[in-house]
Amino acid sequence: MCGTRYLGRVRTLISTVLIVLLTVLTPLSAIAAWTDLEIGDSDRFVATTVPLASDPAVRNAVSDRVTDEVMKRIDAGAMEDQVRDLLHSAVLSFTTTDAFKTAWTMVSRAVQNTTERALTSDNDNPVTIDLATVTGEAKRRLGADGVPFADRIPVRHTEITVLRPADLGARIDVVRGLRAAGIWPAVGSLALAAVAVLLPAARYRRRAVLGVGLALAVGAGLLFLCVWAGRGLTLDNLPSGTDRSAAEAVYDALTGSLRTAAWAVLAAGVALAAAAAPWGRIRRPGQSGRPGRPGRRHIRRLSSGVSRGVSRGFTKSL
Repeated sequence: MCGTRYLGRVRTLISTVLIVLLTVLTPLSAIAAWTDLEIGDSDRFVATTVPLASDPAVRNAVSDRVTDEVMKRIDAGAMEDQVRDLLHSAVLSFTTTDAFKTAWTMVSRAVQNTTERALTSDNDNPVTIDLATVTGEAKRRLGADGVPFADRIPVRHTEITVLRPADLGARIDVVRGLRAAGIWPAVGSLALAAVAVLLPAARYRRRAVLGVGLALAVGAGLLFLCVWAGRGLTLDNLPSGTDRSAAEAVYDALTGSLRTAAWAVLAAGVALAAAAAPWGRIRRPGQSGRPGRPGRRHIRRLSSGVSRGVSRGFTKSL
């Protein structure tokens, strides 16, 4: 009997440890799955970043960079400001066309390849957006429209540096480790939750389910915190000259699925906790916490009634 009780306590303790571990693994497993399914998948990455072609901050950043490259190659003299404004307006207008969106799709696929190499290798090559495809199409379109100095637009590797892995220090090693793990931490977290619920004795499983629900909810909160902190770190480490508004738009687009996952995990955790909380708490009047046994108050009332009945019967017999 003592051995069985001791084993039950050990199983409950192990379940508690697993629930605490689940709280930590929840955000890490979500980020690992994100790097594999979102960053590592070319089609998903492109589907996520293609809408950025319509983002005003991104369009303005592209127009600024192309205009700057053109102005380096011409001498407009006293008309420099007017020429810059004219070119910028022309390029900005080009970014509203279908041709720009097509070129941006090719750029997005190239960025995915660069990002994937940065996460799967030990080199510290920066993640860049190569605008050569965009500038080539812009030169052709603007030249056909008779825009001045359009022929001076350089069709070369005009890059916007988004991220330098070397600037992240040890944090990039953590991200690379999560990328290598892929979806397996998420699978492990599900298995961990199942074991944490099934391991304790049956009468303690309600508490285990409640604990798993709370662990998921807290883990979702930690995931939100990671996304928020990662945003600040990424933007604070932007290379000089990088448009912050455009970088914010890119970061928010890429981490949109992470925020969605955080809301889903939070909803699942709250649902589990809410479903587990009422179990075994609805008692009939007069019942104690142990099912199938009458409560002490009910026993006292019953014994008192029996005593009175016996007394009355004995009095009448006299």
